[in-house]
Amino acid sequence: MPHTILVAEDDPDIRTLLELYLKSSGYQVQTAANGIQALEILHRQKIDLALLDIMMPEMDGYALTREIRSFSSMPVLFLTAKDQDCEKILGLDLGADGYLTKPFNPLEVVAHVRSALRRFYQLGGAVSQENPQNVLCLGPLRLDLSRMTLEKDGLPIDLTATEFKILARMMEQPGRVFTKAQLYAGIGGGYCESDDKTMMVHISNLREKIEGDSRNPRYIQTVRGLGYKIEYIP
Repeated sequence: MPHTILVAEDDPDIRTLLELYLKSSGYQVQTAANGIQALEILHRQKIDLALLDIMMPEMDGYALTREIRSFSSMPVLFLTAKDQDCEKILGLDLGADGYLTKPFNPLEVVAHVRSALRRFYQLGGAVSQENPQNVLCLGPLRLDLSRMTLEKDGLPIDLTATEFKILARMMEQPGRVFTKAQLYAGIGGGYCESDDKTMMVHISNLREKIEGDSRNPRYIQTVRGLGYKIEYIP
């Protein structure tokens, strides 16, 4: 079955344009003119990815993303005229997976949708058949959430509890950019700017343990000005 994309956008011309391009690329599309309509669609049918404008009436993209993250981990991409780093970070902190700035090329939007779907449903959180709820796999990495163990190419790697939680948070959604605040939330702690160096140390230690060459990482990538993501680069 083709994936179903929700387009929530108050500009009817942009909404129609995106619907046309997405349908021509083989996707099913549901559209909404505001956040309330979008939330109603999300509650009554299965949506595989949400493409959200930020500045919408009745419920904006930020509030809608908060609602989505209360019941789903589906990919969420923002479409917005805002291009400040602080706005991007806010969106990522709320759980968005990507950020596209208007004006945009609709073919680029389709490419981002395709990439996000592939990461999430094909590569993201690839699970072991023996216990799909408790094992995350990414390339040669195998993270067992029940036993709290990590293996690479079948060989065990010792992690601290904090390192394990950070890695689990990232491996649940490969390709997604996590801000430092999101990673701290994943390990059960608050975050302030002074914690930047602490998180950098945790990431550095993880790279030393899982990368063949920590200076040229194949797993944990730094996204300048935003945070970190994990994906396997063969």
